Amino acid sequence: MQYTVDARGRSCPEPVILTRQALADKSIKQLTVLVDAAVARENVTRTLLQATGKQPQIKETSAGEWEISIKL
Repeated sequence: MQYTVDARGRSCPEPVILTRQALADKSIKQLTVLVDAAVARENVTRTLLQATGKQPQIKETSAGEWEISIKL
């Protein structure tokens, strides 16, 4: 199952908390996290790396917004 966490407009640590909740769902095979702050991007990326040991793909979708994707 593919799942998207839309954390745009949310301040840290909320994007990290939402990402961790999604990572706990074992039915999710592809996770995408949308953020609109560089701090959230960095914090979520570190969370993904620590939680999965995999390298997320980060794509800037527009000025100040990023899409972080990872296969689980």
